[in-house]
Amino acid sequence: MAVRAVKEYGISIRMSCKAFAISETCYRYQAKLNDDNALIADWLLHLTYTNRRWGFGLCYLYIRNVKGFRYNHKRIYRIYRELA
Repeated sequence: MAVRAVKEYGISIRMSCKAFAISETCYRYQAKLNDDNALIADWLLHLTYTNRRWGFGLCYLYIRNVKGFRYNHKRIYRIYRELA
C-alpha cells in the first residue's frame, strides 16, 4: 500500500511509511532469489508426480536423506506450498 501511495499520489517514501506504520527498510526490501529454490521445486515436482501418494514429509525425507541435500525443512515446505 505504501508503494501505491508513493506512485499514485506522489508523496515521499518517508511520509508513506509513516502513514502505514512500516519502516523504510521494509519498504525498500528486495527478496534475494536463489537458484537452489528452482532445484528444490524441480525435485518436488518430480517426486510428487512419480509418487502420487507421497506428501510433504516423504518428499522432504527423500530430498534430505537419499539425495543428500541439506536444505532446511521450512524452506522446502515453503516451496512445496508455492507449487500447490
